[in-house]
Amino acid sequence: MKRNFVARWITRDWPLKIISLVLASALWLLLVPAEKVSSEKSLTIPLEAAGVPAGLEIVERPVPTIDVTVRAPRRVLSEITPSSLSARIDLERASVHQQEYAINAAMIDVPAGAQVVKISPSKVTIKLEKTVEATLAVHAMLRGKPAAGSRIARIEIVPDQVTVQGPESRVKAADAATTAPIDVSGLAESTVFDADIILPRPELRFVDPQTDARVTVVIEAGKTAPVPPAKKRNEIAK
Repeated sequence: MKRNFVARWITRDWPLKIISLVLASALWLLLVPAEKVSSEKSLTIPLEAAGVPAGLEIVERPVPTIDVTVRAPRRVLSEITPSSLSARIDLERASVHQQEYAINAAMIDVPAGAQVVKISPSKVTIKLEKTVEATLAVHAMLRGKPAAGSRIARIEIVPDQVTVQGPESRVKAADAATTAPIDVSGLAESTVFDADIILPRPELRFVDPQTDARVTVVIEAGKTAPVPPAKKRNEIAK
């Protein structure tokens, strides 16, 4: 009998009950502050590595961006954009032996009330190497030929050496730096050029602030071979 009573109560005036439920839900949405209604948003944000220890440098950087999902009240979530967030890996305690670094929510600075609930990828690869120095010779890069009857007697370069530094695997003492190309086409007298010094690898950098060289191309008159007598010329021709 009790079961029949419950069934009659549920089915009695069911259209009114449905309308009441809808109205109650709508009223709840209107009365509950928007800041208490949470939602989620997925974003792609930049990833940066900072705090590299002295004497080390990055030779293999991590992926430039990561995907995150943020949960927050709707009002807060509407103000969160990819440009307002970033992930930062602190390498202060890193070493040359560690290559994998985990990414967690603590590395992402989000507004109050927001929470990072998903991160992809959860770890990245970063390779560090020791920073070393080397002294490289500077060679002049010449193009063209001097004027007829002239020759290059010698080339003077100041400085003729540069000190560079870079990651251990990229610094090789046997390498040489070169100047930017110097055109000596038609040169008939000694000339001084100022040219940039070009390092052999993009990972290398100058230790000293000077990054150019003064190149003196010394020109001398070429030796002209004596012209043989007419008789000998004819004999040679035969």
